[in-house]
Amino acid sequence: LRKANDELVREEDGKGKQDIPVRSGTVDERLMLEVCKMPEVKAEAAATDKKAPKAGADGHGVTTPAKSTGDHDGVAATGKKSSKSHKKGKGHAEHAHWSYTGEGGPDKWADLDPANRLCREGQRQSPINIEKGMRADLMAVQFNYGPAGFQIIDNGHTIQAFVPGNVMSLNGKVYQLLQLHFHRPSEERVDGRAYAMVAHLVHKAADGELAVVAVLLQEGQDNPVVKSFWDGIPLEKNKLVSIDSIPVDLNQLLPKDQRYFNYMGSLTTPPCTEGIVWIVMKEPVSVSADQIDTFARFYSNNARPIQQPSGRLIKESR
Repeated sequence: LRKANDELVREEDGKGKQDIPVRSGTVDERLMLEVCKMPEVKAEAAATDKKAPKAGADGHGVTTPAKSTGDHDGVAATGKKSSKSHKKGKGHAEHAHWSYTGEGGPDKWADLDPANRLCREGQRQSPINIEKGMRADLMAVQFNYGPAGFQIIDNGHTIQAFVPGNVMSLNGKVYQLLQLHFHRPSEERVDGRAYAMVAHLVHKAADGELAVVAVLLQEGQDNPVVKSFWDGIPLEKNKLVSIDSIPVDLNQLLPKDQRYFNYMGSLTTPPCTEGIVWIVMKEPVSVSADQIDTFARFYSNNARPIQQPSGRLIKESR
């Protein structure tokens, strides 16, 4: 061991195997702690890096955006799920991540993870073909939407946006908008008819209940909200970008006639959680052919097949 001026303090033969104890309070102890301090700090820093949270994700989404300006998709701030295959754990084979085609397609979702069992066993699954709804005097949905900047991501399943500060209420219950995303074609059908696309606006109440507002999209004129979103799509998948200079007003994504269908269903992506309040707007909203084609470049078909109605009650506004 040497001092800072290179003066030799102590020299040991390192060939021996016997441990040499260092007495507390001695010069040897202080020197040992000084020499060993840096490796310990580096090891601690490495361990801290390994424990740092990573961005998570969910396809249909009950997620919130990242607070940072970095990568995203979902929970730890963003909404993305890895596109890599994953291992189920000891004793389980490696499976592909869920998708809309191939070995990870909708008919295999329940096989990919035990948590996805409702994708096959559930009795209140979505989407459905909406027909023979019971007409009723349903309370109007109160949308408290306003202009705001947004964050957007291509999460590998859809184009997903986060627009803060928007809420809606139904039957006196308030739901905060978590995120919205798009499917092509529409997952819902009305009397057997599928639309060009659909926007799903996912909301959450204080008690944890989820409510999804589905806005059917048909070919027609440009939609200003869709234009803003498409202009902001990141160049890379799973990259969250913030756009504050072009606020969007989600009221422009809602139909003028706000009558709706109402039923209980599920998320339309794994884990296919049930107990979701569905509000499907009856009047479609226009998007242009170019806007539909732009989305198709990313996702030509990202719609789950129609599920069995299983005798559930469907109400519709008069």
